[in-house]
Amino acid sequence: MTPSPEPVIHLEQITKEYRMGEETVRALRGVDLRIAPNELIAIMGPSGSGKSTLMNILGCLDTPNSGRYWLEGHDVARLSQSQLARVRGDRIGFVFQTFELLPRQSALRNVELPLIYAGARDRRERAVEALRRVGLGDRMEHRPAQLSGGQRQRVAIARALVHRPSILLADEPTGNLDTQTGDQILRLFTALHAQGQTIVIVTHEPDVAARCRRVVRVRDGRVEFDAANVGPALERPRAHVFSLQP
Repeated sequence: MTPSPEPVIHLEQITKEYRMGEETVRALRGVDLRIAPNELIAIMGPSGSGKSTLMNILGCLDTPNSGRYWLEGHDVARLSQSQLARVRGDRIGFVFQTFELLPRQSALRNVELPLIYAGARDRRERAVEALRRVGLGDRMEHRPAQLSGGQRQRVAIARALVHRPSILLADEPTGNLDTQTGDQILRLFTALHAQGQTIVIVTHEPDVAARCRRVVRVRDGRVEFDAANVGPALERPRAHVFSLQP
C-alpha cells in the first residue's frame, strides 16, 4: 500500500481571537486541516465564517493564538520574521480579488516585482515564462489599464507563479469578473493544477467551489465539512485554452 504523501500544509487545533473594543471575537475555533501536494481545494464560507482569517494564517500573514501549523514539514511558529518573509516570498504565491497591480508598470514589470533581488536577465526570463504560461505572451508590454479584467487577473496569477511557489493561495479570484471571464480564470487554475501546482481558493461562490477537487466549508470558525468533490463541474483542462508550458 502506497503511503500518503507528506502534507504541504498541516494545521492542528488552530485558534484565532481578536479584540474589538470590549468584545473578543473568536475567528477560528480549533481548526484541523491537511492539504497534500497537488491538491486543488476550495475553502468556502459565508461572510464572518473565518475563511479569510484562515487564509491569512495559511499565507503566514497572521499568527494563531494557539495550535500548530506545519508548512512543508516546518513548524511555522519556530520561524523568525526574516524566515517568514522568505517563506512568503519564495514558497507561497498570492492572488487577490482586486489584482493589486502597479498601474504605471507594464505586465512584464509587474510580474518581475517579486524577483527584485534576482539578476536582470534571470528576472526577465522568468517573468516572460510566467506570462506565457497564463496565455499573455502577446500582452507583456501592456499596462493594466490596457488589459481586460480577466487579463489583469492573469497577470496577477503570473506574478504569483514567477518565483515557482509550492502553494498558490487565491482569495476570491473571480469576485471582480463577469461569469465568462471568471470561467476562463477557473480553467487556468485547473490547467495549472494538472501541471502539479497546489492551489487553495478561498471563495463564497458555489460555482467556483464546484470546479475544485476538494471542498472545505468553514462556519463560525470551525470546519463543518471537508470532502472530495466528484460533481459534474469537474473536467479536464482544454489544452488549447491557454499556452501552458510544463
